[in-house]
Amino acid sequence: MSTASEAGLGGGRLLVALDRIQEQGAPRTVAGWKALAQGLLVEECCAVHRNREISSCYAWAYLALPACFKWAGMAAIASHHVRVALLPLHLHPGLRGSARRQGPGRWRVLTGDVDTLRATNNAIFDDLFWVHLAYLTSQDGITLLRALLRDEPRYAPVLAGFEALDQARQVLEDATASPAARGRARELVWRGNLLLLEHEQRVVVQPRFDRLSGRYAWAVSVGSATTFETRGPCQAIDYFTSFYLYTLVRADQRASGARGWPRITDYDDRWRWLASSVVPRFRRFEAEPQVIGAILRRILDEDGHRDTARAA
Repeated sequence: MSTASEAGLGGGRLLVALDRIQEQGAPRTVAGWKALAQGLLVEECCAVHRNREISSCYAWAYLALPACFKWAGMAAIASHHVRVALLPLHLHPGLRGSARRQGPGRWRVLTGDVDTLRATNNAIFDDLFWVHLAYLTSQDGITLLRALLRDEPRYAPVLAGFEALDQARQVLEDATASPAARGRARELVWRGNLLLLEHEQRVVVQPRFDRLSGRYAWAVSVGSATTFETRGPCQAIDYFTSFYLYTLVRADQRASGARGWPRITDYDDRWRWLASSVVPRFRRFEAEPQVIGAILRRILDEDGHRDTARAA
């Protein structure tokens, strides 16, 4: 194995998966890799626990190859924050009596929308984590992905993204590469990761966001904000971005007012925020590797992957 073993994996389901690959050989199909990745998680009915495991898998992937796996780092933090939104699903069985007093219809709409967020988080993992796992656990990850994805038109942007990551990785790991070449490689890494993010948002997220009720979609739009844990409030403001504040201050949003308020459930509105505000802030945040490393290790620790956190 390549980067995965070099990073030093330990503990939990990830080690079980790697042992299985060594014993039985790597899966030969996309379905096989997805099944292997799904085997790292508890059943879907355990929403909060499953979310914790998903977040830790993304954190592991980023820490295994931080120079290239930017999407995984962002996904780890985003999935970690989603856990708060899943709280109604965790509380629902114990609140049936009060839910009746509040109106069962209203509660059903709330839990239905929250369940859509849960399903979206699960679908993103199913769609993209296995690709990172396959790349990391193969001696020649990009050749493996070409063989798996060349006949999968849906995954064309993902394969293009990994082609860019692999090309950039060769330069970044070349001790003789010039500073200019390294700079171009780092930009290529981000172009590749943006392809993964765009695929995630367009192909996986948008069809599910279209199912959200109008009230919940509005509430999510108002409440959507991204921040990255930092050392003190002065630094925190540099890494905070609110979807609504961002969209409302943009001049071109005033011109589009005729079509209604911006909504995070609208792909174009959401993508402008992600590409122009969230990603640049993550790039600035990532410039402090000790800080982001500590945060992702904490996510791993919360899932009981302490051996993985120390080794990575």
